[in-house]
Amino acid sequence: MKIYGIPNCNTVKKTLDWFRLHEIDFDFHDFKKLGVDQLKLEEWSEQLGWEALLNKRGTTWKMLSAEIQNSITSKDSAFKLMQEKVSVIKRPVIETGSGSVLLGFNEEQLGELLIKLKRNIK
Repeated sequence: MKIYGIPNCNTVKKTLDWFRLHEIDFDFHDFKKLGVDQLKLEEWSEQLGWEALLNKRGTTWKMLSAEIQNSITSKDSAFKLMQEKVSVIKRPVIETGSGSVLLGFNEEQLGELLIKLKRNIK
């Protein structure tokens, strides 16, 4: 299990706390320190779509000029922005280990993941 995000993001903190509370092992990938590569964005985009990865509700997006915002019209332009300004990626991105990817904090989805993990342990 791998969680991608920014440690000072409230949603990421909430997710990490949830994983710890439920004693689920995970690796944390800090976007600010480690960035994100094109291949990882491609992989996530195949499951989620590039539009879902782009956080247009966050501060980073809102601080961009209208010109830059309007220039993000394709996967390539979005990925370029995401690599330059990792804070514009919706967080957290959770790789479940079973090949699926979850985006954001959704307690219902995480509960379903926990049930699957418990089934696999038995």
